[in-house]
Amino acid sequence: MNMQTTNQQTPAELALAEAFTAKFSALPGDGNVVAARDVLFDDLKTGGLPTRRVEAWHYTDLKTLLRGLPEDAPAPVIEKRAALVSGAPIAYVMHGKATDSEVQGFKIESYAESLTDGTAAAALVAASKDDAIGRINGSFVRDGLSVVVPDDSVFVNPLELQAIHGAGQVHSRFPVTFGKGSKATIIERHLSVTDEAAFVSSVSEIEVQDGAEATYVILQQQGAADTHLGQLRIVMGADAKLRLFVINAGGKLVRQELRVDVNGEGSDLSIRGVNLLGGETHTDVTMVLGHNVPNTTSTEVFRNVVFDRAKGIFQGMIRVAPDAQKTDAKMACNTLLMSDDGEFSAKPELEIFADDVQCGHGATVADISDNHLYYLMARGVPRAKARAMLVNAFVDEIIEELEDEQLVEALEDIIASWLEHHA
Repeated sequence: MNMQTTNQQTPAELALAEAFTAKFSALPGDGNVVAARDVLFDDLKTGGLPTRRVEAWHYTDLKTLLRGLPEDAPAPVIEKRAALVSGAPIAYVMHGKATDSEVQGFKIESYAESLTDGTAAAALVAASKDDAIGRINGSFVRDGLSVVVPDDSVFVNPLELQAIHGAGQVHSRFPVTFGKGSKATIIERHLSVTDEAAFVSSVSEIEVQDGAEATYVILQQQGAADTHLGQLRIVMGADAKLRLFVINAGGKLVRQELRVDVNGEGSDLSIRGVNLLGGETHTDVTMVLGHNVPNTTSTEVFRNVVFDRAKGIFQGMIRVAPDAQKTDAKMACNTLLMSDDGEFSAKPELEIFADDVQCGHGATVADISDNHLYYLMARGVPRAKARAMLVNAFVDEIIEELEDEQLVEALEDIIASWLEHHA
């Protein structure tokens, strides 16, 4: 395990140990799940939270940044939110507990059921030696939603998974399978309904089977005091197509991991990310993408906007296996630094072990172009409005790649509202 061992535990590490001891007997799970939880937490406790000495966590010293955990709080009365797309079905997880949801066509079950009957045990493992998020989530997860898109089914309206919470500690999981030849859009939306701090972990396990065409949107809108530790584990089959959109527009301490294995020939992956950073938030998006077979393509584009004293990080690793000939992979990270006090670190990487590939990466960090400002101001647009227009255009270019016009408009409204508040 690539985490340092130390005799001095931090308040957060002590609080995690106390919480595990207090909650363990009440967590759902059969004997296999109990054993899996024991292993995960024992590894976490032995190694401790990762520091900057762990390469994957170099820019996010979780041991230092996570100063403590909020006390558990009773589940609040939560008002359900309207769907982003009018008329779209919604399945709910309220303060970490799935509620009854009537959705036609999709197969949706409470994740707690798979914990209780033990079928979840095989997935309760760390994804790598430095997987702190997987260990925390697997140790404490109570519920979530398991979703299956049936083979050869086609859905016009997106399915929205709403994970809404109050203060305290919330741990959820979302296994999602897009069946063979299916076509669907799923939105996973994380929302806070209080100004009080919450500690949230979420793991989504996405399988895109052979010939499926999937769009998956992660929209993170946590509160200004919240910690959000999110992870997506993605596996793609042959001739599968995935369009993944990751939008971070909240939280104080955020780590969003993307762990992708392209395992089927002919697959096509597109990842688009928008990170809106303001105040004193710390947001880290870390991606490890493995092209493991020949004849696959991927493109990754992240757009970041940094205001105030916010700090952002993008770490992107593309690994091309020795047998993965004819891989075509491109990655770009572009940042607008709108404050002298803000920071953004970009670390794109390639590991290529095949010789017949097309791979590349790039990163830029800049302020708004004076020439662009001058162009608008010369036509009578006030400076502040001109800057806002340019920032919106910088971000909206990513969102407009979505095919659903209603979803595009809804996300653009959320982004515009965020920018208006922070700019």
